Parts: sequence; C-alpha cells; structure tokens
Amino acid sequence: MAMREIRTVGDPVLRTPCDPITTIDDRVRALVEDLLETVDHDGRAGLAANQIGVSLRAFSWNIDDEVGYVLNPVIVEMSEDEYQDGDEGCLSVPGLWYPTHRAWYARVVGTDLDGKEVVVEGTELMARCLQHEVDHLDGLLYLDRLERSVRKKAMRAIREQL
Repeated sequence: MAMREIRTVGDPVLRTPCDPITTIDDRVRALVEDLLETVDHDGRAGLAANQIGVSLRAFSWNIDDEVGYVLNPVIVEMSEDEYQDGDEGCLSVPGLWYPTHRAWYARVVGTDLDGKEVVVEGTELMARCLQHEVDHLDGLLYLDRLERSVRKKAMRAIREQL
C-alpha cells in the first residue's frame, strides 16, 4: 500500500470522466489499497481514483471511523424533498470551503473486489461524500455545483493560491 499524492484543481485528470472497471486484477487491487491508505487520515472523508491520477471508477471513504471503498459506483437514490446546505471542501481544492447544496440522503450501488454487489448509503456527511465522490468520477468538482456568485469567489481564491 502507498499513500498517494493528491491531484489538485487544474490537473486534467480531475475533469475527465473515469472509465468503468471491467476486470478486477492486481492493478485494481493495488488501486483499492492505495485509496484506502490515502483516505485513512484525519480530515479526509472521501477520495476518488482520479484524485490520485487513476482514471477508473472507484472511490474510498472515511466517515465516522468507517473506512471503505466501492468500484463502479452509481447513485441509485437521493432524497428529493430533503436537502442539506453546508460548507463543502475537497482534497483537490485544498484549504477552500464553500456552501454546497446536496441531497440529505444518498444510496450508491457498485461492487467490491470479489465482484459482489455493494450498497453504500447514508445521510448528511455520508450522503454528501457519496455525491461528491461520484461527481469526481464523472469529471466534476464541487465547485461546479456552487451558486454563480460563490463560484466566482472560489475561482478567484484558487487563482490567488497559484
């Protein structure tokens, strides 16, 4: 296992939709180990494969002392009438937090390394994490979900960091 470097905003891998995992081989097993190792630190809620430079559909999470992963995740359900509006951050956009509108509940279906179906669901922080990480795998950043005026402020802050 290896702690991997986090790619930051501006890296094209973050804007490229990830490919589905079609074969579970040693490369995919190593990816999962790296995702789990890299997310398992204080202040890290989730990590998508493209955030460590691998354009495959996989992510890990670290919520409420539970660390896990899912391959080929698909959001199959989100609350339609309950939302949360809270500050959201991202390892790929270091040091910046902005109010982001998300569903209060989300459920993701994918597979594990044995090819068995995995269902991950939750409310509040877990729901936010699931939505955030699937967005990453689709080539989106949480910045894309910000209200226009807030997004302008965020982009200005990012330019100032460079």
